[in-house]
Amino acid sequence: MQTGSNSRKEQIIESAAKLFREKGFEAASMRDIAASLGIEAASLYSHIKSKDEILETICFSMAGKLLKAIDEVNDIYFNAEEKLGMAVKNHVEIVTGDMDASSVFIREWRRLKKPKLKEFIKLRNKYEEGFTQILVNGENENVFEAPDKKFAVLTILSALNWITEWYDPKGKMTPDEIAEHLTKFILTGLRVKTLHS
Repeated sequence: MQTGSNSRKEQIIESAAKLFREKGFEAASMRDIAASLGIEAASLYSHIKSKDEILETICFSMAGKLLKAIDEVNDIYFNAEEKLGMAVKNHVEIVTGDMDASSVFIREWRRLKKPKLKEFIKLRNKYEEGFTQILVNGENENVFEAPDKKFAVLTILSALNWITEWYDPKGKMTPDEIAEHLTKFILTGLRVKTLHS
């Protein structure tokens, strides 16, 4: 069993993520978070300064995991199709690994306060650039056609992030199966067409 302030802080963040997902960041209060843990609201403040700190922790933790994953994919010498498949699989695994945190990360990041919001947007842009690099590689290998890469990347990420709205751990598809289906779907749209008029 975990002990100490770190484990208590983690418990607070986990409970807060669940509440933020259910009620929304604005509607969930520190009192609600304390009640979900069976403690007094005042005792939260020895571990957490504010709701904003919790949101920052969730958003930046998720961003860190995703950036590490895309950097690892782009550091490996595989072809673009394999890289895209790995990037999709990693994203799906991270998102489905903690649905509460993922939902908050995707829905509530705009609630971050400046300058944290600006810092977070930089990380989002860096993640998008990781996918853009894969598309560039695919064009260089003559396997992808993506004239508007920004549009293509945002479409891919929208499909991946939408998982938080429908994924059920007890559902028919595992995260690996979801990643495989999404990869096939995405590749169909990106592949260079062999027949030209």
